[in-house]
Amino acid sequence: MSLKMDYSPEELERLDKEFVWHPFTQMKDWLQEEPLIVASGEGSYLIDARGRRYLDGVSSLWVTVHGHRQPDLDKALVEQLGRIAHSTFLGLSNVPAVLLAKGLVELAPRGLRKVFYSDNGSTAVEISLKMAFQYWQQRRDPRSRKTRFISLVNGYHGDTVGSVSVGGIDLFHKTYKPLLFETVKVQSPYCYRCYLGKEHPSCGMACLGDVEESMARHHEEVAAIVVEPLIQAAAGMLVFPAGWTRRVRELAAEYGILFIADEVATGFGRTGSLFACQREGIEPDFMSAAKGITGGYLPLAATLTTREVFDAFSAEYAEQKTFFHGHTYTANPLACAVALANLEVFAKERTLEHLQDKARFLAEGLERFWELDHVGDIRQLGFMVGIELVKDRDTKEPFPYEAKTGIKVIKEARKRGLVIRPLGDVIVLMPPLSISREELATLLEIVHESIRSVTEGRR
Repeated sequence: MSLKMDYSPEELERLDKEFVWHPFTQMKDWLQEEPLIVASGEGSYLIDARGRRYLDGVSSLWVTVHGHRQPDLDKALVEQLGRIAHSTFLGLSNVPAVLLAKGLVELAPRGLRKVFYSDNGSTAVEISLKMAFQYWQQRRDPRSRKTRFISLVNGYHGDTVGSVSVGGIDLFHKTYKPLLFETVKVQSPYCYRCYLGKEHPSCGMACLGDVEESMARHHEEVAAIVVEPLIQAAAGMLVFPAGWTRRVRELAAEYGILFIADEVATGFGRTGSLFACQREGIEPDFMSAAKGITGGYLPLAATLTTREVFDAFSAEYAEQKTFFHGHTYTANPLACAVALANLEVFAKERTLEHLQDKARFLAEGLERFWELDHVGDIRQLGFMVGIELVKDRDTKEPFPYEAKTGIKVIKEARKRGLVIRPLGDVIVLMPPLSISREELATLLEIVHESIRSVTEGRR
């Protein structure tokens, strides 16, 4: 088997179509198209095997924070490679993992004191679920009935079986229903298509009623509620009304239900603060982090929790209260070293401080999208944006699924030098936090013209 890198673009495309199965991709369509094969990156840009440059408008699926080939992150990876690439974390530790845990605890919402590492967002959430379940079974005064979870309609927490069980997007999850455990499902805010037919803010966040009613009815059997704080990302960037997440957290505390914050998509600056919970002063019992944790370099995830939860697992060996969960590459030293450097870059470059101005610039640039006939809603939280396209703005009638409107828009954008990815007919923008104002302006212009070209037939 050859590992040479000098294949022609045509040969790489042929090999891809012959051997590869891509995630969240309809492969019949893929096999009929010219694939984009990334060969390198630079700052906010991806460069394909043919040498063409594209703005990375979704941060390579929401992970790239400081841009591609960031010098400090490159250096941290190379230096750690000169020490050791991997050693097990089962019964051992390593230097970068120890220092990263300290750094995460110092920056996380108050009360989170312990860090459990894994590989990706799905596993980070799954660990939260298992810890919450086990906590109630073996704390000093066990509550053996507390075995269920409350999850939100339109929620997405990953693709492993436990994470899918607490998800709520039928398009992704309905096929696997026979494999899943049942949860108590509650409604979540989707203000553009409110299930109660109300409008915010006059609604008074009436959708909280379903959450409180479910907690009141089921609290004696519920271990935890799982929430993406402030925004449901994979559902189409559904931004919650201000204060909604905080009130859910307060209700959970009142009813003795643990609060799991899924910060996989929202963490590491995406909402304007390092973690979304910090925007509303929320102190969760668990926080799952991944995606931007290494700045987009290597797979790594962390589940943070409280000392109270940890203490329920810290016991004599014979009691068998160990958390019997782990992954081969847990706390990989290369990934932890880069993640630690990522935190240092945030501080050195004052990333969050500079982000505020760029988020305002982004908001101002999005205003002109309302002139487009088929833009139904624009949702923004920090550097997370969803533009919902509709067939009829007055009635909010969606385009037919088979029309593939969102896909057509992102393909048009690609022709113009921008890589983005839709969620159905919601066009998602989530560029690297390091993107310049000039690059943001280019991104917005390409998206505007691509939407207009596809939905209005104008070029």
